[in-house]
Amino acid sequence: MDWIYAVTLIGTILVLVAAFSSLLAFRFGTPLLLLFLGIGLVAGVDGVGLDFDNAGVAYFIGSLALAVILFDSGFGTPIQSFRHAAFPALTLATVGVVITALVFGLAARLLLGLGWMESILLGAIVGSTDAAAVFFLLRVGGINIRDKVRSTLEIESGSNDPMAIFLTIALVEIIAAGTALDELSWEVLLRFVLQMGLGLIAGYLGGLLIVGLVNRLNMERGLTPIFVIALSLLVFSVTGVVGGSGFLAVYVAGLHAGNRNMRSAPT
Repeated sequence: MDWIYAVTLIGTILVLVAAFSSLLAFRFGTPLLLLFLGIGLVAGVDGVGLDFDNAGVAYFIGSLALAVILFDSGFGTPIQSFRHAAFPALTLATVGVVITALVFGLAARLLLGLGWMESILLGAIVGSTDAAAVFFLLRVGGINIRDKVRSTLEIESGSNDPMAIFLTIALVEIIAAGTALDELSWEVLLRFVLQMGLGLIAGYLGGLLIVGLVNRLNMERGLTPIFVIALSLLVFSVTGVVGGSGFLAVYVAGLHAGNRNMRSAPT
């Protein structure tokens, strides 16, 4: 049982160091995520020597964290801003991600000598903007830009993750199957439409569920944020189980819930 205390101690120290590093970011304008990456490198195998190579656990924790970030992004986006910036933001989140993946893939093909599929896969991996980084810079970093540009960046950073994740997973499956892309083009397109369509529908229904339950149930104000987060993760997981994009669903659910009157709305 001693390992429980050791793991808790190490995890607590890392969290505290990361939290204190945010003070440096606020004071000197340093990108917070770069500090987090630096802490991770120092604590890793090439630094202090902590060895963690469980990809499944990392994917699970990262997916849950991204789901919460996307829900918070949608929850904090006014519907008026979404309407004004929806077209350019969604264009960047879809066509922009594809163009970025292709351009990066071409560079990887020429510079690294990889195959086309592997090169485009690298492009898809880096094709989306980091939602947490954008929200931090726009909402906390004090950057002064026009409202429409700010709204476009926020909506784009929150909605491009489903596209990039779909591209990445689809390319990995194609490479693993050893099938040419042109042979699966219609299948990939159909899967994309299905995932995004289910994500939109499930997200809207999930938003209705969140608002309805919060307004109907008379719970303590302090429990409301926990209840809402739990419901958002329910929307995320159920959508994924039925074959939709859970990330898109949780963003849409947050967008709907955040623009409705809720009793004891979480902040």
